[in-house]
Amino acid sequence: MTQPSMKQKMIAGEPYHASDPEIIADQLAAAAWMQRFNATLPPEREALLRERLGALGAGSTIRPPFHCDYGFNIFLGAGVFLNFNCVILDVVPVTIGDGTQIGTGVQILTADHPRDPAERATGIEWGVPITIGRNVWIGGGAIILPGVTIGDDALIGAGSVVTRDVPAGATVVGNPARVR
Repeated sequence: MTQPSMKQKMIAGEPYHASDPEIIADQLAAAAWMQRFNATLPPEREALLRERLGALGAGSTIRPPFHCDYGFNIFLGAGVFLNFNCVILDVVPVTIGDGTQIGTGVQILTADHPRDPAERATGIEWGVPITIGRNVWIGGGAIILPGVTIGDDALIGAGSVVTRDVPAGATVVGNPARVR
């Protein structure tokens, strides 16, 4: 039986080493894509998003600059809006539902690392998927941590650090974000 590649482990959310040559090649391809995307005017941006993202719903918009690890693990529904300077670390899937609006400087971070310093020094890491529902509003500067699910129609206050799941329709604010 063949061992899974580091990339296969990464996508599956299993521990992997980001220094693997296949993963580095994907990072370099994403970096070249981001350079093109971030320098492109609106008419050509949609084609570039379709080229790199896992899915792009009709009418979705990402305003540059935009940064991601790979792009192919990002799945956007219809009418999604990401404002300037968003970061998505997509070592595993990030799914964003229809009509969701994301403010400037939001970070969506699936990547995680060991808490033990000796284990962390080995270079091992993994990812935990993030799911953001439909019609969610995420205020500028918010940070969404690995493994979080945000329910439909939720509101995330600007600057909030979301460390746990958010129920549908809830408003959360603060660091850590709490239901208001």
